[in-house]
Amino acid sequence: MRGRKPKPTAVKVLEGNPGKRALNGNEPSPRRRLPRCPAHLNRVARLEWHRVARDLYDAGVLTGVDRAALEGYCMAYARRVKAELMIQKEGEVIPTSYGGQQSAWQAVYNKADKQVHDWAVEFGMTASSRSRIHVDKPGKEASLAELLFSGVNDADE
Repeated sequence: MRGRKPKPTAVKVLEGNPGKRALNGNEPSPRRRLPRCPAHLNRVARLEWHRVARDLYDAGVLTGVDRAALEGYCMAYARRVKAELMIQKEGEVIPTSYGGQQSAWQAVYNKADKQVHDWAVEFGMTASSRSRIHVDKPGKEASLAELLFSGVNDADE
């Protein structure tokens, strides 16, 4: 597939459809349900899952079919944390007979950090990715009359 990957219709709607292109009315919409945390995740990945899953679900971003994607985010996050702890323990530079070389954990950290960022963008978990999405703020429920006649001006009668 060439070019940019298409945005989901729901995201285009939240952004106000800035390109004013026709929206895909036949896009699949998975059943909304909060996926269970996979049992095989390590402790750090499970903690991250429980930290973000409910918020993503409540924001309408997470469905049951997104389980593997969120799992990928959480596993990359746990890998990044482990690499950071090892760098703190062993140092960023490992002494060698030639002077020193970058810790292998630094490469692990860099790759995991890129994966965390990429997954976070997919879920709207970064400030810049959220800034492109507009949602209605929760407030008082509009009455039926307000919904039916919003935008109608008394002077127009």
